[in-house]
Amino acid sequence: MTTATIVIDGAQVVTLDPARREFTGHVVVEDNRIVALGPGPAPSYDRARVVDGRGCLITPGFVNTHQHLYQWVTRGLAADATLFGWLTQLYPMWSRIDEQSVHVAALGALAQLARTGCTTAADHHYLFPHPSGDLLEAEIRAAAEVGLRFHPARGSMDLSEKDGGLPPDSVVQDRDEILLATEAAIDRWHDPAPDSMLRIVVAPCSPFSVTGELMREAAELARRKGVRLHTHLAETTDEGDWCHERFGCTPSQYAEELGWTGPDVWFAHGIHFDDAEIKRLGQTGTGIAHCPSSNARLGAGIARAADLRLAGCPVGLGVDGAASNEAGSLLEEVRHALLFARARGGPQALGVRAALEMATLDGARILGRENEIGSIEVGKLADLAVWRLDTLAHAGITDPVAALVLGSPPPLELLLVNGRPVVEHDAVVTLDESTVAAEVARTQRALLR
Repeated sequence: MTTATIVIDGAQVVTLDPARREFTGHVVVEDNRIVALGPGPAPSYDRARVVDGRGCLITPGFVNTHQHLYQWVTRGLAADATLFGWLTQLYPMWSRIDEQSVHVAALGALAQLARTGCTTAADHHYLFPHPSGDLLEAEIRAAAEVGLRFHPARGSMDLSEKDGGLPPDSVVQDRDEILLATEAAIDRWHDPAPDSMLRIVVAPCSPFSVTGELMREAAELARRKGVRLHTHLAETTDEGDWCHERFGCTPSQYAEELGWTGPDVWFAHGIHFDDAEIKRLGQTGTGIAHCPSSNARLGAGIARAADLRLAGCPVGLGVDGAASNEAGSLLEEVRHALLFARARGGPQALGVRAALEMATLDGARILGRENEIGSIEVGKLADLAVWRLDTLAHAGITDPVAALVLGSPPPLELLLVNGRPVVEHDAVVTLDESTVAAEVARTQRALLR
């Protein structure tokens, strides 16, 4: 078998390794692993592809810890609604999704993630209308086509309007059906290998759409199967009021009672936690997927990301549902995480390198993959982003990390996932972007009709 070697030479490198080394030099990839890096010119390699990295910055590939890919074909709707109002308006349209529409939506959303530096994506798919085909397989196929490392979270809802929940009856499932389907997805798709491109997560949707029985049994299933747990939590004050009225406690207290804390658990949003809850989350190593753009779009609030990190929580970034974050850009979340943290906590609440760590190392830790991805080190998987910083928008900014995080989104010169080019010269090379864009537009028109 021929070994594929890629040498990126002459670039600025931010490793995020334990020593936090930064230098101008080279990174060498063989097959799907990083085999060498360091300051200065790269050694000569026979039959290697050499990428001129001058004027560029190499970072670890970004990790998206929360999204709803299917929503890519329903962007721009309910633009001025609150979260609960937004959900109420969009559920009727989402109740008509099927295998074809989910596949198209996932292609569009994942391609956009790739164009913004993402190499690993976690998706929370909780909507399974009857009949709709194999929706999980549809997005798994899309991730393979785009070429991203993928952690689909098999979501679920069993608490409908008639039972006091938010979702309509047409999009919920029976608890036994959910647990059987989730276990079947794990058995069919989950790959625990160190270089895995596909791992399954167990992910009931939220306290206001899922019964406590399902939450508890889902946690038991995940731990029996050795997979991770994910759900929405503490996103809005409405959710807090709902939990107080129904359970007499906060969303965080409710989740912990059901077994939903620990280093194998991460929550989407986590905006409305008090000091004691933040301390407890840090003590248990529970993770948070911080989604600043979506939270702002829906007026939900600003998560206390700096406080959560200080308490010991891994805090990753997520673009959230495309219908509440039309940009779908992971790089934009890095900038917004920093700006919102400073707006809340002052100019030193979060530094540019800490924001970059949230998109890389912290996201990898949330997914249980910090030994494989999230930093540039020999032996780790070759998930790398090469950003061009010598154009008008960034030339003259001496700190490359400040240029990337605080400046406008730079061109992405190269994105490697598992050593394979997915983006080159700011365009996705694994699919035709214009074809996908046309399919997305056609699919949305069909759903609107």
